[in-house]
Amino acid sequence: MAFGDTAKKLKKLSNTAEKLYAKMNDLVEQLQDLRARVENTSDQIETMDRELAEQRAIVEALAEEQGVDVDGIVAEVEAARAEADGNSGSESGAETADAGAGDAAN
Repeated sequence: MAFGDTAKKLKKLSNTAEKLYAKMNDLVEQLQDLRARVENTSDQIETMDRELAEQRAIVEALAEEQGVDVDGIVAEVEAARAEADGNSGSESGAETADAGAGDAAN
């Protein structure tokens, strides 16, 4: 009788080990997929950063050519955004930024 119980316990242990092995393989696949996605996202962010820097340089050059004070506009937008954040957002930052840009263009 003892051998029968031992065989059942070994079979149960073997089944549990197989299930754990399958779960471990699933987790490894998920981790590899996640790593690939993170690397892809990182590459996309680097590309966007480069493009944004290029666009900023172009906008600053055009603003300088037109006599627009870029630093002043940025400071106004940041101040308005901080004020809007302090006032619980009664006016959105985008509306404030648009208003500041319109004032600077005039």
